[in-house]
Amino acid sequence: MSAGNIPKHVAVIMDGNGRWARKRGLPRVLGHRKGVRVLEKTVENADAAGVKYLSVYAFSTENWKRSEMEVAGLMILFERYIKKKVGPLKARHGRIRFAGRRDRLPDSLINTIEEAEESTKNEPGIQLIICVDYGGRQEIADAVKKIIASGTAPEAVTEETLSAHMYLPDVPEPDLIIRTSGEERLSNFWLWTAAYSELFFTDALWPDFGREEFEAALASYAGRQRRKGGRIEEQ
Repeated sequence: MSAGNIPKHVAVIMDGNGRWARKRGLPRVLGHRKGVRVLEKTVENADAAGVKYLSVYAFSTENWKRSEMEVAGLMILFERYIKKKVGPLKARHGRIRFAGRRDRLPDSLINTIEEAEESTKNEPGIQLIICVDYGGRQEIADAVKKIIASGTAPEAVTEETLSAHMYLPDVPEPDLIIRTSGEERLSNFWLWTAAYSELFFTDALWPDFGREEFEAALASYAGRQRRKGGRIEEQ
């Protein structure tokens, strides 16, 4: 696969942890733990393939509806993962960033997020973007609030204005969005920037998602012609 056919930004909806655990008669939290290990390998695979941005849907604004026990377990898991992996990511010159609301997260997790971002902010390698308490509709609503607060006249608002007020305006739109577990929907993920993203769906549950599935997604992307509503885009 030539470098020109590698997506710059790959986004992943990591779905199926609970079903993976249930099929094995295990608590859901063990499915999430296995999913974290798969994420570690996916970062390595993306970096090796030449992907510049890897964003993952870790916890949506709707996930607060889950049981208090599961939510609490996920928050602890996020904090442990960040603390454990920021060092190895930085060693490979990677940068870690976060997208989503922070006002509802535990204080200790917010501190860990801020420390990780500060520690890796100057690294030039792959950017791992973890979406926590993220919702595409919420992101758009927050962007509108920022524009109103800035005093911008309604007639001056353009698509570019809105894009500039998203959570991470410097991050390019996802070229490829992968969803695991056989579900075929975006589930409120990157709604604004996913307008022309290529989509790849796999039946593999996230804890079973490995190098083979990742390479299959990249190969599928490489074989497509991106038109973006008009002319064919050169890969």
